[in-house]
Amino acid sequence: MGKKDINRQSYNVIKMKALGAKIIPVLSGEKTLKDAVNESIRYWINNNNSYYLIGSTVGPHPYPQMVADLQSIISKEIIIQLKEKGYINPDYIIACIGGGSNAAGSFYHFLNKKNVKLIAVEASGLGLNTMSTAASIHCGSKGILHGSMTLLLQDEYGQILPAYSISPGLDYPGIGPMHANLFKKKRVKFLYSNDKESIKAGCELIKLEGIIPALESAHALSALKKISFNKNDLVILILSGRGDKDISIYNKFL
Repeated sequence: MGKKDINRQSYNVIKMKALGAKIIPVLSGEKTLKDAVNESIRYWINNNNSYYLIGSTVGPHPYPQMVADLQSIISKEIIIQLKEKGYINPDYIIACIGGGSNAAGSFYHFLNKKNVKLIAVEASGLGLNTMSTAASIHCGSKGILHGSMTLLLQDEYGQILPAYSISPGLDYPGIGPMHANLFKKKRVKFLYSNDKESIKAGCELIKLEGIIPALESAHALSALKKISFNKNDLVILILSGRGDKDISIYNKFL
């Protein structure tokens, strides 16, 4: 785990240690997710007694497909709950996207249902026109990272640029290859949200519903004000996780 993310997600780190995990700080690069993946794959290659796992739809095949298949339980559950309420399909499904596991699982069983609009919201950090962003769809170009071809934040020489987001789970300099393909096919509409918009949306949910969303999910929440809905549209917005781990960041704005 990147040293910077260890500091930003101290609550998660405490829980993992309590459950018996050994956490190795990564001090290379930006000390975030990309660098943790670098070191994990490097360790896996050099140690035959190890097994590599990742929770995002990035990296070499078959990992993106495996993660998407496992996460598909989300869209399966959406279908079950809609049926219980007398509905067949929603009009919209909105999810945040970094590497893309949550979005992949949310969209999975609706990809062939063209009447369902799929919206993915990536982190623009301090803005698309700054060097502090994680919006690889809007600011990236085709390249190869961690064994897969996708859209990446990179310079003219193909060197990966640092990604930034207030949310530790979205500061990856690319997206999973599945999402790059969906973008190319125009099956999914990709929006973006900056730090301020996301914090504001997260704080609004806290005050209105008593739900503390993960900062990743707050990016999806902020997109609600960027879409022109019809009065009777059925909208599914995915909360990808709890905001306990981000509470110290929220505390600065509440």
